[in-house]
Amino acid sequence: MKKLTTVLLLFVATAWMNAAAQEKTDTTGVYSEFSAEPYGDILNQKVIVGNDTVSMVLPQRNFGRYDRGLFNFLFIPKGQWTFGLMASYGEFNSEDVQILNAIKDFDFKGKMFSVKPSFGYFIANNQSIGLKFNYSRGEALLGSLAVDIDDDINFSLKDVSYYSNSYSVGVFYRTYVGLSTMKRFGVFNEVDLSFGSGSSRFKRYYDGQLRDTRTNTTSVSLNFSPGLCVFIMDNVSFNVSFGVFGLNVKHEKQKTDNTIDGSRTSSGANFKFNLFNINFGLGVHI
Repeated sequence: MKKLTTVLLLFVATAWMNAAAQEKTDTTGVYSEFSAEPYGDILNQKVIVGNDTVSMVLPQRNFGRYDRGLFNFLFIPKGQWTFGLMASYGEFNSEDVQILNAIKDFDFKGKMFSVKPSFGYFIANNQSIGLKFNYSRGEALLGSLAVDIDDDINFSLKDVSYYSNSYSVGVFYRTYVGLSTMKRFGVFNEVDLSFGSGSSRFKRYYDGQLRDTRTNTTSVSLNFSPGLCVFIMDNVSFNVSFGVFGLNVKHEKQKTDNTIDGSRTSSGANFKFNLFNINFGLGVHI
């Protein structure tokens, strides 16, 4: 009986707390600029930008048949400059991993880093254009690798190295959508046209002789990258973007031991979410 009474008291207390919480919750529903203004206070909010008074709700043209009650709130006003920096560094060492018993004498070290500065200017509310730069460098050293599965499948490699570095510059256009009147959270979509150049060097032993293959690359790419922007301070934002779609054209020239092997031009398109193309960075707005 005591256990039943205790359970009933807990149930009543929980129900009372939920009811009290619901009374304190702001039950603001979905509002539309074509409705009868039940949320006129939000739609009529103004903010001072420079010497002007600007509405918090940016005018939007409805291209569809239905009005879904969505608004683009002012997130970053016209006339601001933004400076951003993204950087990444990764390192791999075979001493930190365990390999299957079939792989022996595995000695590998690799690292890669990139720096991506950018700056832009807001030509309109929530819309910016700018330039972005990218420098990346990578290197991999395979000291030794032996694979012994059975008598028919066994081989070994040693003294293999690979180096690469690349530069690129691009023009981008980014449009934001503010998610509330607080100007704290926003989503964006970025379109950039980039031109790049790079080189790589691949050294390995073949038939007891060292072969040195060098490749020079030039490329043009068009990329679409949606993302999220969060202001962690009044003038500092944290950004994360995802590469989901892109077109590219690449031209390569290759030579081995100072003898030209040939060249090729290739093109491609990427229509999928790329886990290796997630960028994190900070932005400063003035």
